[in-house]
Amino acid sequence: MTALDTLVAAVLDEVRRQAGADAAAVVRAESTALALTRFAASAVHQNVADERTTLHLQLTVDGGRTATASTTRTASAADLVTATLAAARLRPRDADWPGLGGPAPLVSAGNPDEATAQATPAERAAAVAAFVEAAGGLSTAGYVQTSASTAVLADTAGQHVRGAATSAACDGIARLGGADGVARSASRRFADLDPAALGARAAAKARAGVDAVPVEPGRYAVVLEPAAVGDLVAGLASGQFNGKAVVDGTSGLRLGEQQFDRAVSLVDDAAGPDATGLPFDTEGTPARRTELVRDGVPVGLTTDRRVAAALGGSSTGHASDVSATTGPVAGDPALAAGDGGSVDDLVTGLERGLLISDLWYTRVVDPKRSVWTGLTRNGVWLVEDGRVVAPVSTLRFTQSYLEALAPGAVTVGSVVDPQPARLTMTYAGTNRLAVPALRLSSWNITGNTTG
Repeated sequence: MTALDTLVAAVLDEVRRQAGADAAAVVRAESTALALTRFAASAVHQNVADERTTLHLQLTVDGGRTATASTTRTASAADLVTATLAAARLRPRDADWPGLGGPAPLVSAGNPDEATAQATPAERAAAVAAFVEAAGGLSTAGYVQTSASTAVLADTAGQHVRGAATSAACDGIARLGGADGVARSASRRFADLDPAALGARAAAKARAGVDAVPVEPGRYAVVLEPAAVGDLVAGLASGQFNGKAVVDGTSGLRLGEQQFDRAVSLVDDAAGPDATGLPFDTEGTPARRTELVRDGVPVGLTTDRRVAAALGGSSTGHASDVSATTGPVAGDPALAAGDGGSVDDLVTGLERGLLISDLWYTRVVDPKRSVWTGLTRNGVWLVEDGRVVAPVSTLRFTQSYLEALAPGAVTVGSVVDPQPARLTMTYAGTNRLAVPALRLSSWNITGNTTG
């Protein structure tokens, strides 16, 4: 922290010297370490590690001319300020510039795990070996990743905060013939991962997926396993609860109305004990718990300072280096567990439908209705009378995520299974989506595919 504090102080001194006392600046120094061990054909084929320190500067002059820049050349604070100042003076004045936030205490200092930050290639390779061995001879592929981030942020309005974060993820498939099975997990602690259990789960799915058959397009009741639910939650977080989408008119949320089933409750717990992100955003706003859905009623949005000003509120601490373009997006979303039991229990409640392991290649078709199209992967099965009766080929779907969670349509599983996903680019880690399985009354299957 001392070295990062020194870097931040040097940049702020240069801002005052070059731009004058009236300039507004936010400076962030961030040290990140990302390590990745990949495997394919049941053997490690790549181990990579990247460590860097980056200086970020957002500089505003003349009451609204703003430019941002970053550099890994941390010895050149003066050059960073000179270049950013020149760019800012060329920018048009922004009448909606929200200004700086000023001093605000952190809710949390972050939840870094030292053992995760210091995880070695040998430890990640051992995790790979456990996944491979548990797959019982099936061909496997995937990765084990650990990351750590430490940051200091200060601005000319008096905010000065420090924080750290770690994350770990294991994501792998097992393959038998043309059938794949997937299992993945994420945590702030490497020790929380159970690669042997993941390998066994992936292998069981692959073995159960051999000789898949097509099904007729149409609407089916479905059980979405946590990996698939993660995609649904990520789509809603980025396209619906993102406050910029509300400002732009592309969100279909009806705040304060019973839009979802009462079993649905969603928060972004960026300051919670399991959070994998830094405890403040890129504007210096402290991270905090943000309630998004309470008992099926949308009650909140994720915002940064600009979006919050447009909506007449205060920032929820979701600014990122890309939020001006993509909007402020939840980084630690958590869908509350329900009373539906295990995946097997949810399947038992299906008279006829599909059990879906995973979704991929998803793209939004109609932002306002949150209609997404994509493919299933890594295992789909036909369910009749509460029993899995046959594996099904890869399917294409086109479905409104909003309408899938409508009142009366949802049963929420009782077991939360944290999934890895990158929702934001705020640091060099992997976001954690804490989600249970879901049983949904209607999911629109539009075709079969061999891809």
